[in-house]
Amino acid sequence: AGGENIHFMRAESPGPSVEKLVPRIKTSSKMLYTIYFGMTLLMILLLLLGKMPLFDTLTLTFGTAGTGGFSVKNSGLADYTYYQQTVITIFMFLFGVNFNFYYLILLRKFKAAFKSEEVRWYFLIFSGAILLVSLNTGGFKGFFSSIHHAAFQVSSIMTTTGYSTLDYNQWPTFSKTILVLLMFIGACAGSTGGGIKVSRIVILFKSIGKELSYLLHKRSIKVLKFEGKKIQHETMRSINTYFVTYTFIFIASLLIISLDNFDFTSTFTAIAATINNVGPGLEAVGPTGNFGGFSDLSTLVMTFDMLIGRLEIFPILLLFTPDTWKK
Repeated sequence: AGGENIHFMRAESPGPSVEKLVPRIKTSSKMLYTIYFGMTLLMILLLLLGKMPLFDTLTLTFGTAGTGGFSVKNSGLADYTYYQQTVITIFMFLFGVNFNFYYLILLRKFKAAFKSEEVRWYFLIFSGAILLVSLNTGGFKGFFSSIHHAAFQVSSIMTTTGYSTLDYNQWPTFSKTILVLLMFIGACAGSTGGGIKVSRIVILFKSIGKELSYLLHKRSIKVLKFEGKKIQHETMRSINTYFVTYTFIFIASLLIISLDNFDFTSTFTAIAATINNVGPGLEAVGPTGNFGGFSDLSTLVMTFDMLIGRLEIFPILLLFTPDTWKK
């Protein structure tokens, strides 16, 4: 039973691989749930201290913790105070971190925690995106206001939460392009966020670097490592298969909903937003728009995309495999 449990755990893991924090999966799960609920309660407390109404606090906290992103107001989060928006920004970022990081922190293994390659890349991408968007949008409402809103939107999009404090459709093309790229990158593996995941992206680029190195130095032997460990062939094969399948589903979905004849930006980001579980895209499906104009067929396609984005691609595809239903 234990072997089957870890097998299914790997299939449903939101990332390229899965590691048990402790030998027993049940104990690992309890630890992760404890961290999750602890962070959720802390966010509730901080928002209540900021005088946010209880209903709003609970709804927005649950939307942040699960990176679901549903707001209770048509204006999104634009009507809340800077303090409240900042708290949500911070916790969106925190819930996008691999929960193994928090477990190591609780064990006071600070060195091991901060050596996490994925978390460091996550922070670098996050910080770099905020800086670039802030510089690009600095003339809108002042630089410090730009930093605030850039941090919120970068955190919201990268963690695939989907909240908004303004209509970023009005931002320059450069900033909107960064947001679209962040939709695909997503959060860390082992977090509540969606997207391709930072770990997969990092490993993919390392693989490209290895291939380029091999072309230049045929006799060189370069071992790919991630988090200080050798990347196993099984993991690399799984990532490559994931990218091929992801690309195929994305293109197929794009072609189908393009029949609705929306502009390309709306069509492309509608798929990007659904398959990566972000929520809002750009133009017609931006933060002030919705998906109501799409046909029933397109709605079904995007519903399927949201499911595979939330539950991972292969567990959903397995449902359509005859062998899955054999005793």
